Amino acid sequence: MKPAAGSANAPLWGALCVVAASVLWGTTGTAATFAPSVSPLAVGAVAMGIGGLLQALYATNAMTGQWPGLLDRWRLVALGAAAVAVYPLAFYSSMRLSGVAVGTVVSIGSAPVAAALIERFADGKHLTRRWMAGALLGVSGAALLSFAGHAPAGSPGGSWTSLAGIALGLLAGATYALYSWAAHRLIGGGLSSRAAMGAVFGLGGLLLMPVLAVTGRPLVESWVNFSVGAYMALVPMFAGYVLFGWGLARIRASTATGISLLETVVAAGLAVLVVGERLPPHGWLGAAVVLFSLFVLTPGRSARGPLRSPSSPGKKLAQQQAGAQPHE
Repeated sequence: MKPAAGSANAPLWGALCVVAASVLWGTTGTAATFAPSVSPLAVGAVAMGIGGLLQALYATNAMTGQWPGLLDRWRLVALGAAAVAVYPLAFYSSMRLSGVAVGTVVSIGSAPVAAALIERFADGKHLTRRWMAGALLGVSGAALLSFAGHAPAGSPGGSWTSLAGIALGLLAGATYALYSWAAHRLIGGGLSSRAAMGAVFGLGGLLLMPVLAVTGRPLVESWVNFSVGAYMALVPMFAGYVLFGWGLARIRASTATGISLLETVVAAGLAVLVVGERLPPHGWLGAAVVLFSLFVLTPGRSARGPLRSPSSPGKKLAQQQAGAQPHE
């Protein structure tokens, strides 16, 4: 049972929800390698598109009950949905061009920096020393992992292909940070995590349906391809983002994106164990540094200011001060 957003343990439980989501997300790159005939655009569209529609279905009652609040914040919902639609297309294309380890590391490793910049300029939030230390460690470890990786064997274009993959990874990191921030702002404005995530991901899923219609034929041409698509939509994308939504209700977006650096370690480990990619010693050092950064980034029991539950007496105050709560 997840604790209420206002309980003393809420920040810690929120961080643990993000950790669990990150582990699930870390399996997506390796899963995609089992369907090499499916384009990265189709993989991204089926994973986030179907997963997003399932989020909306799961949140139907919550969205219906909080529809006026969603309409009042339609610009924020639309911004988050656009980021949701772009993210998987850039992310899976990045992994196809530069390899599972490098694509994941660049995409997820750049997200905490993007999230911090968004919070600083959009919300005026100051970054704590603890967060800066943890993020610096995490990004440094992610960079070590990135330099340790290489483009997949047989990929055309050599270094240019890898550079294109890294550029797409940076785009993925920026859009990941953007939809995390948008969802966090919606939750901070008094909406439940279920309603906020359902609206943002449901609309984002709808935006991905045309891409799936154009590119998705290989997904139904074999049971393996179909199984890969179904797994990615149901497990890491649907279940993972339910967990992520619970986490965003309890910790700030920059903390959540920092903790999700764990995904890079899971992805790199599976790339080595399952896909057959190799990591030199400094790659494993990078993985260890990322893991250590989690202990710095994860809020403790005494962390301040978990978001108020939408059903709490302070709902109106939370709506007036959306996004302004301090968090460790």
